[in-house]
Amino acid sequence: MKFFGTKEMKEIMKDFLMSRSAELKDKVVIDIPAGFGITAKVLKDIGARVEAYDLFPEFFRFGNMECRSADLSQTLPIADNHADYVICQEGVEHLPDQMRMFGEFNRILRKNGCLVLTTPNLSNLKSKISYLLSESEYVYRLMPPNEIDSIWFSDNDKMYFGHIFLAGIQKLRVMARLSGFRIRKVHTLRVHKTSLLLMFLFYPFILVANLLTYWRAMKKRPEIDREHKRNIYGEALRYNIDPAVLSGRFMLIEFEKEFELDEARQSIRNMSRYAETRDKETELFRKLCE
Repeated sequence: MKFFGTKEMKEIMKDFLMSRSAELKDKVVIDIPAGFGITAKVLKDIGARVEAYDLFPEFFRFGNMECRSADLSQTLPIADNHADYVICQEGVEHLPDQMRMFGEFNRILRKNGCLVLTTPNLSNLKSKISYLLSESEYVYRLMPPNEIDSIWFSDNDKMYFGHIFLAGIQKLRVMARLSGFRIRKVHTLRVHKTSLLLMFLFYPFILVANLLTYWRAMKKRPEIDREHKRNIYGEALRYNIDPAVLSGRFMLIEFEKEFELDEARQSIRNMSRYAETRDKETELFRKLCE
């Protein structure tokens, strides 16, 4: 956990990318959404083969590079298995169809490619209290998502939403797993002071509640291999009780592409205890409709 330092995501991302400059050199890196081009310039300066995309490419201000039009809600104009890295900075919380976004990132990344995603940390305690009190990102400062404040920009048939679709660490984790990614590392960056203070009051209850939930879950689903359950439930437990996750202001998450999208979905479907029953019910319904 970091107690001091910048609160600006562009500076945080710059520091992160500079720390990985040797790894990124000569790699194909997709910067989407590219915004004004600040991150694209950093990538270019460290020697990456950066390609910039944005819903509103006219806002891109890095003059030595083209920014192409792309909508994260649609199929991206990028070839399969094209990129080594995808940088998605402050984008996921604006998208209604986040599963589609993860699926597209899987498609354009090569095997073992890296997705770097940043987003406000919905899993910190300050955010949880805000949503408990008013379903707002910032209680006392912002109204809940609404049609006045949550449409940040609109141009003809394109609409840029505000933080309507914020997602916490658990939702991001499971969407990534369903899309063939695993979490390589979670960077929670600078501590939110309010969340840190709330930790002293709530952490014992958080720890006990999550441990009880984990132990109960491990007793269920006997048809699932116990080691497999321990890996999945254990990862979820770790993030729920991690002080850095519970107090961090932002999240920067590194995902690694493990499987192609179809392979990931089929593997998870085969694991479900409901798969065989569901198939039988579907076949019975089909016969009844004939």
